[in-house]
Amino acid sequence: PDVHGPPATATIDTAIAWAAVTEMENPQPFLSGGELVLTTGVRQTTAVAQRSFVRAVKRAGAVGIGFGIGLGHETVPQPLIAEANRWGLPVVEVPYETPFIAIGKLIADSRSADHYAKLERLLGRHQVLAKALLSGGGLLALLNKLATMTRTEVALTQYGSELFSTAANPTPVNDDGWFAVALATGSRDSSTLWLRKPFDDGGIVDYAKGLISVELNNLVLRRLSASKLAGAVLQDVISGTLAAADAPSRLNAVGINPALKHHVLLVQATGRAFKALASMPLPPALDGAVTAVVNEELLIIAPAAGSDAAKVANALSHQLFDVGLNLPVGVGGAYLHGNGLRWSYFEARDAIRRAQPVNLPERLSLTSLLLASEDVPMADMAAEAVGPLVEFDQAHGSELLSTLETYLRLDGSVAAVASELTLHRNTVRYRLSQITELTGYDPAVTADRVQLWLAMAVRRISRAL
Repeated sequence: PDVHGPPATATIDTAIAWAAVTEMENPQPFLSGGELVLTTGVRQTTAVAQRSFVRAVKRAGAVGIGFGIGLGHETVPQPLIAEANRWGLPVVEVPYETPFIAIGKLIADSRSADHYAKLERLLGRHQVLAKALLSGGGLLALLNKLATMTRTEVALTQYGSELFSTAANPTPVNDDGWFAVALATGSRDSSTLWLRKPFDDGGIVDYAKGLISVELNNLVLRRLSASKLAGAVLQDVISGTLAAADAPSRLNAVGINPALKHHVLLVQATGRAFKALASMPLPPALDGAVTAVVNEELLIIAPAAGSDAAKVANALSHQLFDVGLNLPVGVGGAYLHGNGLRWSYFEARDAIRRAQPVNLPERLSLTSLLLASEDVPMADMAAEAVGPLVEFDQAHGSELLSTLETYLRLDGSVAAVASELTLHRNTVRYRLSQITELTGYDPAVTADRVQLWLAMAVRRISRAL
């Protein structure tokens, strides 16, 4: 502009948020920052007033002053320009012919165009993220696109375990170098999106957060559906009703290769705990495992090759703890084929009775193997053998059952039984004769003792299940 005296030295290089028209001596209380303040200076008739006006505009955070000439002043006052130069505040001379409303409209149109351009860019980025997720790449593809858009590394964790990460090496994500975004999955603190600081957001992180939450919930539904399908097959395996000819195709259909050895990991729960258990994601150590829901049991069929049963069982136990489930894990041995899965299941069920956080398999007892065969009525046989003793004890308050159990446990030593139960040896012998009379089995005879031992073992296991 053609101004008498020194020209304004600063230029407007900051985005203008709005145009504010004022003729007040002190407009500061009515400015929010980022405005181009338009005035004709009719109230700024002295150098003091003009300098004071500049300072008020500067304190308010305005980006500059548009001074209209031809009404109160023929030129921009020199004191106003000098004070503006002092504070680095740009001053624009507005000719009389240019109405302030035209400047306001120009700024508004520019801001609107910028807004729509940003919105179009954001919608385009939304489409890129959605396409990455839905085109088969899954969450990892989405995270890779998000990392590119935000110009940083991103990671996704569930219950403290890393699911995906764009970092070249595993990186801890719980320090101050990462920004945490909680994801809505229905389980508090279960899933978190992490972005390494600093990063460019631009509104895309919120959209990514929603996409990831939806996909995680979809994964839960797909996992439950697959577990139910696998459960139908495993139910037939456990019951022994799966024909040998059909086993390979049915096991392969649910992702289990019958030609490879597998462990069965077993967790039991009821009610809400079972619902949480069935929908729980597996820890990374169990990648490649198949989950199956059978009644209120979760079976995890894990390949034995290249894995340590104790290690994967501990990883599962830690995951249960992180989810808030205090449940023991039973582990079965590694076997081939459908029958092998059946043995492994019963070993896991036998082990879980120890109720430790992780229960590794022991040699499967003959009793457990017999119980695994539904066509062998072991429970009925046991009830027939020791049922008379139960009835007699209930009717007379005697202790024939406990005497028999102690006698079998102490390898048939009358003296040891008398000592442990604080009885006379003749009393022990009398009770043994009653047992023989009531059951028809003589505990002193080896064949009869085996029958009674099996009956007592089956009764004990059946009551524990």
